[in-house]
Amino acid sequence: MSFNTSETDRLLSTTRSVKTRLDLTREVSDELILDCIDIAEQAPTGGNQSSRRWLVVRDSETKKEIAELYREVGGEFLKEQAELLDGTGHHNEKTIKASSYLAEHLEEVPVLVLVTIYGEHDGSGRPGLFDSVIQAAWSFCLALRSRGLGSAWTTMHLGNAKRIAELLDIPEGVTQIVLLPVAHTIGNDFSSVSRDPAREITWFEKWGKTTRKPTNGLAAFQDGPGLTVETDIKATPRQLWDLISDINISSNFSNEFEGAEWLDDDPQEGARFKGRNKNEKLGEWEVTCHVTAYEPNKVFAWAVGDLEKPAATWEFQLTPLAGATRLRFAMVLGPGSSGLTRAIEQSPDLEKKIVSNRQKTQHVNMRKTVEGIKELAEKN
Repeated sequence: MSFNTSETDRLLSTTRSVKTRLDLTREVSDELILDCIDIAEQAPTGGNQSSRRWLVVRDSETKKEIAELYREVGGEFLKEQAELLDGTGHHNEKTIKASSYLAEHLEEVPVLVLVTIYGEHDGSGRPGLFDSVIQAAWSFCLALRSRGLGSAWTTMHLGNAKRIAELLDIPEGVTQIVLLPVAHTIGNDFSSVSRDPAREITWFEKWGKTTRKPTNGLAAFQDGPGLTVETDIKATPRQLWDLISDINISSNFSNEFEGAEWLDDDPQEGARFKGRNKNEKLGEWEVTCHVTAYEPNKVFAWAVGDLEKPAATWEFQLTPLAGATRLRFAMVLGPGSSGLTRAIEQSPDLEKKIVSNRQKTQHVNMRKTVEGIKELAEKN
């Protein structure tokens, strides 16, 4: 039996965590909840054991007590953050405001579904808890969406898990995993959201290795082989921007890059700088680079050599996190000519090995640069 791929993909890509568009006035039948749980229980589970348990709460007084325990954990914090971020355009403004709204109105949601499992964390690393529940809970959310209902994935209640267990008579030896407020949704026009493209977050064969084209094993030069090095830094994007936008920053840590100078007055997209490099096997060379992206506190990227057909492209990217910033340093080789392509021309049978060895060298220098930036930023 074949599936309607477009409809399946639409379901998978538009099932959102719904917080402000839950219909608080419309009842949700037991039949709907049970149908969705039946579907969710088809999800795989560790050892094929039927250990998940679903606790459905409708009673208004019980929901009120759960909501109070929920707000006790982080309700005031969410409210304060929502007020602080209101109108700022901060990347988390909508999320925090929606989370605060849900906390404020949690007891008004028609049904609260608590997903649990027999078993407790013992530090052994054995499977059977989160890895046996999360896929089922998400299947439940997908089943809700296909029926015009929605939910929000929330775990803030776990800060009061013991008291909630006492309230709901949950026995010892049972672990609470996620709380799902369930309601019909106001409208059904949910859409997909912006996420990093798969090719930017998927590694091939080794951690951090990327490719522009499908490969089978080691990448050839024409495949567009690349590398990505990431780390989380306890600093704001603004604090990191001066470091990553300094075209000489890598020369402090790299065994190959020796420095650069601007050829144009103002650093911006389209501006040029000249870089100097030295490699034991490839020799010494200078190359003109063209800035392809220059967004303060976000991204600094450049193309090496010919702008239309660069020898390589490089990028620093900053992503704000809670209390930190993720620094991403990425590069892609080709498609233009360079010392690497000349080495390949001399030994075409060794192309993939030559590319792999070049990547090993670059990975070491990229890792040193990222770690060096982290140390500088966190020291200040």
